[in-house]
Amino acid sequence: MSHVDLDLAQKTLPELVKDVKRGAHIVITQDKEPVAELVPASKPKPKAMFGSTRGLIQMADDFEAPLADFGEYLK
Repeated sequence: MSHVDLDLAQKTLPELVKDVKRGAHIVITQDKEPVAELVPASKPKPKAMFGSTRGLIQMADDFEAPLADFGEYLK
């Protein structure tokens, strides 16, 4: 994580953006206090498609059968 003074960041913003595109995290400081952070933008998550998980989830044949742990409560 790099620390860059605000004045230098204003002068070298295009170069800082190139560094961020390569994965760098840059903290912009003013009077040696952190005021902002440049980080790579997150990519949008793909939208879920209806039926896209078909076949990934299976239900046991005895899904509705009572659990053995609750036998005493069922009496």
